[in-house]
Amino acid sequence: MPGNSFGKLFKITTWGESHGKGIGVIIDGCPPRIPMDEDIIQSMMDRRRPGKSMASTSRKEPDKAIIMSGVFEGMTTGTPIMIMVYNKDADPGAYEPYADLFRPGHGDITYMAKYGIRDWRGGGRASARETAARVAAGAVAKALLEKEKIELFAYTPELGGIRAERRDISAINKNMFLCPDMDAAKKMEERVMSVRKKGDSIGGVVEILAKGVPRGLGDPVFDKLDADLAKALMSIGAVKGVEIGAGFEAAIKLGSENNDSITPQGFSTNNAGGILAGISSGDDIVIRLAVKPIPSIMIEQNTIDSSGKPRTISTKGRHDISAIPRINVVCEAMVSLVLADHLLRQRAISYE
Repeated sequence: MPGNSFGKLFKITTWGESHGKGIGVIIDGCPPRIPMDEDIIQSMMDRRRPGKSMASTSRKEPDKAIIMSGVFEGMTTGTPIMIMVYNKDADPGAYEPYADLFRPGHGDITYMAKYGIRDWRGGGRASARETAARVAAGAVAKALLEKEKIELFAYTPELGGIRAERRDISAINKNMFLCPDMDAAKKMEERVMSVRKKGDSIGGVVEILAKGVPRGLGDPVFDKLDADLAKALMSIGAVKGVEIGAGFEAAIKLGSENNDSITPQGFSTNNAGGILAGISSGDDIVIRLAVKPIPSIMIEQNTIDSSGKPRTISTKGRHDISAIPRINVVCEAMVSLVLADHLLRQRAISYE
């Protein structure tokens, strides 16, 4: 099954299914002598772990990351790093009633069309459970970025139609939705409670801020930094749109409004989102992405079975109300992987 690897110099391959024995990742190309141990990875894994907010599934997975290779005496060795995460609370039996049905909004029908077979246990490889492996890899990439003083923040400016009016980074870790506006976070809580009672789900927006990214990362023409970031983030199952900097607002601006004037002190604005001509400008990289509502809902929906007969389905079980806030750290991990990869690619051509 192709399409399981990502990156060029800092390359990862994820494996495993939602209700199989476990999931994991192999990282190839990580430089040696990067401080690394299981606690470093676990601190990032815990941010994705189920049960962290009222919007989360009740599935209880410890998501304990186990380093199988590539680390010795607290340092990466430069050899492939393998990280294993065992599934401890899998319940494939909960999906047996839907084994013959195509769930609306899921990849059931497209996986069957492509392969002629599918793992119906929670979606198998198509499950959001796969993203735990990405987070483990992202923790390694982030450790590399931290050596270069690059900082990443992933927060929630919008959830279920509730929008943050402020961008207070210090507020992110003070509420369960990672919202940069405490007043908006309270309204988000009320919104989630209301939707939960109806058996429905909601979507939202995640914003990622990368600070300290040096100039020069990104390769023309097809490996532009923003192109690779968009691909990385669109590879996350629930993401349906990505914009960088001013994004779609740039379409209604005049050139005189959208251009970022350059002064001896730097750029006067940041409509470019820290990327010009596909190459980092040294300014903050700002990315926003649209996250769709979780497709598994209790409200009855029309569908068909594997024979093409019309059926109805109400998906019961342990499901998130929203992919936010658990998806935030996944987005941060994917941005970390892209930046780490391009950092190594830039070093490969550096003549200094």
